Amino acid sequence: MIAPRTDDVELLYFSLVRRWNEQDAAGMAALFVPDGHVVGFDGSELDGRTAIEESMRGIFAHHKTPAYIAKVRSVRLVGDVAVLRAVAGLVPPGTQDLNPDLNAVQTLIASLSAGTWRVELFQNTPAAFHGRAEARERLTEELRDVLRRTK
Repeated sequence: MIAPRTDDVELLYFSLVRRWNEQDAAGMAALFVPDGHVVGFDGSELDGRTAIEESMRGIFAHHKTPAYIAKVRSVRLVGDVAVLRAVAGLVPPGTQDLNPDLNAVQTLIASLSAGTWRVELFQNTPAAFHGRAEARERLTEELRDVLRRTK
């Protein structure tokens, strides 16, 4: 048996980010296990692929969403489970820069079944850094560096 690789988990995460950027609700939901869970930026909780797809479809129908710029901080394998920690920022439509108010800290928990990684849990938490303007600016600059490299 081939040992699980952290690169495969990063690929899963960036597939999720790419599908958000493409406004592909069905594609996003397909990356989850059937009973996967999302905790959204506003605290919304979604249980199961159907709820995830319906919610994403509603968000995408309502407006053109900002595009994610993301950076993986770490991936830790625990058997056939992985914990990925990332940071992300959003570039609003019609702009070329991040909106620091939309920076987030993200956690993805994935499981490996029959050789395929699927998302069990995706949590997207605002990186508000209340009272710590320097931490907010450091994260924004870190993400701007990623943005510059992707242009």
